[in-house]
Amino acid sequence: MEDIYLNQKLKKFYDEYDNKESEWRRLSAIDKVYNIIALCSKYPHKTILEIGSGDGSILKRLSDLRFAESLYSLEISETAIETIHQRNIESLIECTIFNGYNIPYDNDKFDLVILSHVIEHLEYPRKILYEAGRVANFVFVEVPLEDNKRLNKTLVSNKVGHINFYSTRTIRKLIQTCDLTILAQKVTHPSYQIYNYQYGKKGIIRYLFKKLVLQLMPNLATNSWTYNCPLLCTKGRIH
Repeated sequence: MEDIYLNQKLKKFYDEYDNKESEWRRLSAIDKVYNIIALCSKYPHKTILEIGSGDGSILKRLSDLRFAESLYSLEISETAIETIHQRNIESLIECTIFNGYNIPYDNDKFDLVILSHVIEHLEYPRKILYEAGRVANFVFVEVPLEDNKRLNKTLVSNKVGHINFYSTRTIRKLIQTCDLTILAQKVTHPSYQIYNYQYGKKGIIRYLFKKLVLQLMPNLATNSWTYNCPLLCTKGRIH
C-alpha cells in the first residue's frame, strides 16, 4: 500500500492555526486530561505517545500531574513543535514531525497512544487508528459529538478544520472496524470554565442547562448540542 500523506491545504491550515486561542487550549486541556486519567489510570500508562499535540497543553498537564514517566509527541506542524519545545515539559522525551498518518515507531513501543480531538480533522481516520493500535497496547480517543441537529450549520461555518462528524454510535463503529476493542466510553460536558471563556457570566446558564439535560435526557442532549466523547480501546478482542 502506498503511504498516505496529509492534504497540503489542511497542513497549511494547521500551521496557521496552531498559535491561536492559547487560553482556550489551556482550559480545554484540563477537561481532556481529566478524561484521559479517568479512563486510563487503571491500565499501563508509563510511556505515552500523543498524536496531534497542538501547542502541548495536554502534554504539559500530564507531565505536571506525573501521569506518565515518558511522554512522546507527533505533530504535522513545525510551528507546533517549536511551541512545545518552548514549554520545557519535564517528562517529554521526544517531539517529532510526521506526515500525519505513518507513525515512525516500532510495534508496541508505547503503553498508550492519545488521540484527543484529532480524528475529526483527518481525511483517513482509520489509517491513524490502525497505526495507533500497532505501536501501543491501549489507545485513547476523544471526539466532539457534532453529528446532531446543528450539523448543517457546522458545515457552513466550520472554522476549526473538522471534516468528520460523529455520534456516540458512529465513533464506536469506526473504532471497532479498526481491530480495536472498546473498554470504556463516556459522554462528557465541557466545564464551566469553558463556558465562561466563551460567553462570560451568561455562560453559567448554558452550562447548567446543558449539563442537566445530559443527565436527565442524554439522547435529547446529544441530538441537540455538542458534547465530548472519550473512549479507551485495546487491540483485538477481550476474552
